[in-house]
Amino acid sequence: MLRKILFASVLMLGAPAAMAATCSADIEGNDMMKYNVANIDVSKSCKTFTINLKHTGKLAKNVMGHNVVVAKTADMKGIDADGIKAGLSSDYVKAGDTRVVAHSKVVGGGESTSVSFPVSKLAGSDPYSFFCSFPGHSALMKGTITLKP
Repeated sequence: MLRKILFASVLMLGAPAAMAATCSADIEGNDMMKYNVANIDVSKSCKTFTINLKHTGKLAKNVMGHNVVVAKTADMKGIDADGIKAGLSSDYVKAGDTRVVAHSKVVGGGESTSVSFPVSKLAGSDPYSFFCSFPGHSALMKGTITLKP
């Protein structure tokens, strides 16, 4: 009997745990123009992925606002330049910009926002990034998005 229990225990310990994919990520931006994460893992098993952004600073959105934009890494500079022209009323993202996978609204200190997008939009072999398109922020406020099996 003891041998059967030990054998069953060994089998259970060696078995991989079934884990549900996490289809969201929580990030924070602060008044020092920094996100608290440098990479977001996105599971291919998710149909939709959500990024929740919390601005942990105190400054208003017109002074030190933050958003999160998802795009191919190669498109960041162009999206950023066009976003500056679009202005705060457009959340520093040009209307109808097809290079943008997704973007949140701009929030100020103490505020939060979320953005969801279909994981299928992260297609191809090009690297993807997330960044803040508030003028001048993307130099420091950026990270990579890694698509995981």
